[in-house]
Amino acid sequence: MKIPNCLFGLCLLALPAFTGVGLAQSAPAGESAARFEQTTAPAFAWDYLVYMPKAATNTAEKKWPAIIFLHGSGERGTNVWDVAKHGPPKIVKDKDDFPFIVISPQCPPQKSWQAEEVWAFVKEMKSKYPIDEDRIYLTGLSMGGGGTWKTLLAHPGLFAAAVPICGPASTNLLAGITPDKLEKIKQVPIWVFHGAKDPTVPVKNSEDMTAALKALGANVKLTIYPDAVHDSWTQTYAKQELYTWLLSHDRASNGHPSGK
Repeated sequence: MKIPNCLFGLCLLALPAFTGVGLAQSAPAGESAARFEQTTAPAFAWDYLVYMPKAATNTAEKKWPAIIFLHGSGERGTNVWDVAKHGPPKIVKDKDDFPFIVISPQCPPQKSWQAEEVWAFVKEMKSKYPIDEDRIYLTGLSMGGGGTWKTLLAHPGLFAAAVPICGPASTNLLAGITPDKLEKIKQVPIWVFHGAKDPTVPVKNSEDMTAALKALGANVKLTIYPDAVHDSWTQTYAKQELYTWLLSHDRASNGHPSGK
C-alpha cells in the first residue's frame, strides 16, 4: 500500500508551557513535546513526543490511526528528545507522508514500562488527540519490546495490532490468563522481530513467546534476522511493509467490540 506524498505531511504542534528538563528546548521540525500526569493510582508522570499528520490539523472530524512507541532502556531519562533516537519518532522526521499519529512517552530514570501505566497513558491520549480507537498500534524495542508484551497481554482489547522487537519476555506472562482475555489476545495480530545473534536479549525470548502463543491459537508471526545483533529495530522500522501491515488491521475487523 503506497501512500501518496501529497496526502500527508507533518506539522509542528504548539509546545506546552512546561519547564521540565527536555521540554524547554527548541523542538525539531515536525514534533512537539507534552507532559502527562496521573495523580490517581498508579500515580506517575511522563513526558512524551507527538507527531501529527499535517492533514489532521485541518480535518478535526477525521480520526487517525496511532502508533504508541515504547523506547528501550537507553532512552530513559529527563530529556524527552532522547526518545527520537530510534524507531518511529526518529524516522517520521524524514517523512512528509506518514499516515499515523505517533505518540512516544519517555520512561523516567531507573524505571521500566508497566502495563497499567501504559494503559492509563493510552486511554488519556485517546481523549486528547484525534485517534481512531479501532486503529491503535503498540510497538517497542528492547525494554520497550518487553513493555509491549506486558501491556498487550494485560489489555489486548485496546490494540488493533502489536509489534514487539527484541523484547525481554517470558512465557510466565501467559500464566493465569483467563479464557475471556485469551480470546481477546487471539484477536490481536502480533508481528515479532529479533536478531539471531542478539547478545543482550536472547532470541529465545521471542521464539518461546511466539511458540507459546501459537499453541494457544494466537495470530502471531516471528521474523528473525540471521545476522542482526541487538539492533533489530532499525531495519524493522524502515520497512514500508510493516506500516502497510499495521494499516491492514483494525480492532473492529479483528473481532473486538470494545477495548479494555
